Amino acid sequence: MPADAETKSLAVLIDADNTSAKHAQAIFDEIVKLGEANVRRIYGDFSGSRLAGWDKAIQSLAILQHQQRSNSKGKNASDIALVIDAMDLMYKRTLDGVVLVSSDSDFTRLAQRLREEGLDVYGFGERKAVEAFRNACNRFIYVENLLEAGPDEKKSGAAPAGTPAQKKDPPSKALKIIADAIGEPDADGWENLANVGHRIQGAHPDFDPRSYGCANLSTLVEKSGGFDIRKERGAVHVRRKIGARKGSAAGKSSKA
Repeated sequence: MPADAETKSLAVLIDADNTSAKHAQAIFDEIVKLGEANVRRIYGDFSGSRLAGWDKAIQSLAILQHQQRSNSKGKNASDIALVIDAMDLMYKRTLDGVVLVSSDSDFTRLAQRLREEGLDVYGFGERKAVEAFRNACNRFIYVENLLEAGPDEKKSGAAPAGTPAQKKDPPSKALKIIADAIGEPDADGWENLANVGHRIQGAHPDFDPRSYGCANLSTLVEKSGGFDIRKERGAVHVRRKIGARKGSAAGKSSKA
């Protein structure tokens, strides 16, 4: 396995039956942040017109198309073909991770199996994806967040033209998640934000500041209203606001 500083080699396996082609470019733009998509495959029955919307993306993104004709009604040959390929790739031991692009809960066990073999598993799907599948991945990214911009992104002009607005959770809703991720702060209550982010991702694979209308974790922490932020020498530190910390300490004393 390569060192952390090296780019991860990834296989991107797309379930065309459960993914819209309109998300294709945004998904691959996001994958660049995770590693290099050396294997790119898409599965579905492309013999009809139902998946015709994928034609342009398949060509422009150099995705290998796997035609899986459905010979029996109700049977999903595409899912089976994707799983077989994923297992073959796993046993070759040439990858660092697998990207599963689907909202289908049937891939939950596949994600678990890949992780059991030490591979990183990144899921891309819609918010309707079941919790079990999301939590089976190291990280699960909502495709809706890739095409939408929160207030911070809109101000910077990063919002794609014609992007539909989607209701976001208020930043205050992330308060407990962030607070729970502050492990063992120093005597003054400060904790490195990078460590906090790492713990959040471990506990909540589908956590994303963009779900709260924020471009990054630092902005979300600031807008949540429950934390102080300190920036020095390129590092960002966070702590609960003094009132919240005193209240927490008082609660522990009363229980004792």
